[in-house]
Amino acid sequence: MTYVVGIDLGGTNTKIGILNEKGDLLKSDSIKTLSQHGIEDCFSRIWRTVKELALELNIDEKKISGIGMGIPGPVENQSVVGFFANFPWKKGTNASLLMQEISGVKNVKLDNDVNVIALGEAKYGAGRGSKSSVTVALGTGIGGGIYVDGKLVSGYKGAGGEIGHMKVERDGKLCGCGQKGCFEAYASATGLVREALSRLVVNKNNLIYDMVDGNLSLVEAKTIFDAAKEGDSFALDLVDYESEYLALGLSNVLNLINPEVLILGGGVALAGNILLDGVREKLKKYSLAIVLEGLEIKLGELGNDAGVKGASALVL
Repeated sequence: MTYVVGIDLGGTNTKIGILNEKGDLLKSDSIKTLSQHGIEDCFSRIWRTVKELALELNIDEKKISGIGMGIPGPVENQSVVGFFANFPWKKGTNASLLMQEISGVKNVKLDNDVNVIALGEAKYGAGRGSKSSVTVALGTGIGGGIYVDGKLVSGYKGAGGEIGHMKVERDGKLCGCGQKGCFEAYASATGLVREALSRLVVNKNNLIYDMVDGNLSLVEAKTIFDAAKEGDSFALDLVDYESEYLALGLSNVLNLINPEVLILGGGVALAGNILLDGVREKLKKYSLAIVLEGLEIKLGELGNDAGVKGASALVL
């Protein structure tokens, strides 16, 4: 019996797990990433945690045959990181080689963190059994992962699946990437709150304003959805805005990829049917009819384990 390690490298926390050959997660832990201390320090602490987990499982670390890692940033050839999103680490780092040197494990593969989540859902979660799926993570930003015929579509420079940076408006709202009109600038949690705040400046007669006692800095996407579920018309208009842009962006993906399964994850997706019913209806406006035939729209199933399980699938 051999084992593999899955690592989900996050901006604040890094999740680490040991899995068997079937992809069963045997034990996991989470450590602070502390990216400001440098990549070598971070990778050394990750490997130290792996050894502790192996000891607790009574597994000889020599039986670890591979390490898979999800990285926030584009990854080329499953080894070289074009840049680390929000990390002060050197562009173009061969992170695979570094982890090989620290761990002694020769089979180390990396991919973008959302691609890895998509792989986890495709193999073990909401997409299992299908040949093609697109996973869209709807949170502070919007990330995506495309899985076709057993493989991730990562692209020439590792930037495949950057769904959040499709354009939905010409010269539209400024996005965190520096460009204008991105899907993420409209349909992410950040984009929704931004729209809500612009409306709350001129309309204070609504449940959202009451829920935060007039302190607009407390408005979150969840506040908007909670108010909408109470029937507040102001909040319902914002949910309509969100579902319109979500349907527009997702339709572009469906028309391009034509997957069997569309998997939605992240905090925005947790709003549930008050949002998703509108999205399903509005997809008909923007999608070719044929790409909706037989399409399954599902919520992600793996939750916090998606990154670790998907990372392990890179080397299984």
